[in-house]
Amino acid sequence: RMGAQPSIVEPPATSAKLPPASSIAIFVAIGAGLVALLALQQRVGKGNWLPPPGEKREYEQWVLRYSVVWMGSFGVIIAGKLYESFDAFAYFCVCGGLALPLVLQPLLAPSRLAASWASQHALRAQLWIAVFGFIGNYWYTHYFYCVLRAKYTMPAWRLNDVPIAMYFATHFYFSSYHVFANLPIRYVRSAYAAGWARGSLEAALVLAMSYSTAFMETLTISNFPYYDFEDRGLAYTVGSAFYGLYFVVSFPLHHALDENDAAAPGAGPKLLEVAISSLGAGMAVLLLLDLTRLSVVGAPLHIGGKLWEVTG
Repeated sequence: RMGAQPSIVEPPATSAKLPPASSIAIFVAIGAGLVALLALQQRVGKGNWLPPPGEKREYEQWVLRYSVVWMGSFGVIIAGKLYESFDAFAYFCVCGGLALPLVLQPLLAPSRLAASWASQHALRAQLWIAVFGFIGNYWYTHYFYCVLRAKYTMPAWRLNDVPIAMYFATHFYFSSYHVFANLPIRYVRSAYAAGWARGSLEAALVLAMSYSTAFMETLTISNFPYYDFEDRGLAYTVGSAFYGLYFVVSFPLHHALDENDAAAPGAGPKLLEVAISSLGAGMAVLLLLDLTRLSVVGAPLHIGGKLWEVTG
């Protein structure tokens, strides 16, 4: 999803769309590590996937239900190749339309359980995701362009060389990803005794979910021909680890938002404090991406986008 070039070309003829065989070994190692850490745990409760009854539980259940809607919509668009008839306006409307219910829900249907409109968890969570997602598109996209040679080639209205439709798509993708991640983090923290063993499992779980989320996104959009990589095998392996750095930071910090028992520091009660928490997460990810670019890949970084551009 992240990474774009302004030129409009025919879908590139790529090699294998499926991940390389080395991906199997990576996931076997991830699974083995989690199983080994699970064996060290001392159970102290049945474990809770969802928050206790309240507005955060309402929000997470709403996002889980809505995830079926946007995923089903994207599945139909990709399977039916409906995107072949899309112009820049159509991409804008489809992605913007799918993001809109998440943004409008706390505004038009505020929780009756919240102490005030501004204190709603749904509003706070959506603000956190909106800020983090904007940073990811505006800045991190160019790391994918330079390091993995990723590119978008569909017609688009672009901000800093990134299709605006992708800013919208990131919002509903990340809203779902972060609620999905909350569930196993919460289960581990409520089911097992505190200590180094649980801390190790929680850290390993965040790493595993981060890599898996990035990998699965790359896999599920592999049939969309207007987003491609110079080396798709590298995108599945190194690229998933690179993209996964986003979530290594964001999953624990988003989980801590209005959570009674969280390892990471949570944002304060004000919306400004929520925005600052997300901005801090964004800066931490930017540093991790650049350190990885310099130390592992060694690729130069070039950001040549324009503030506004129409392609196609």
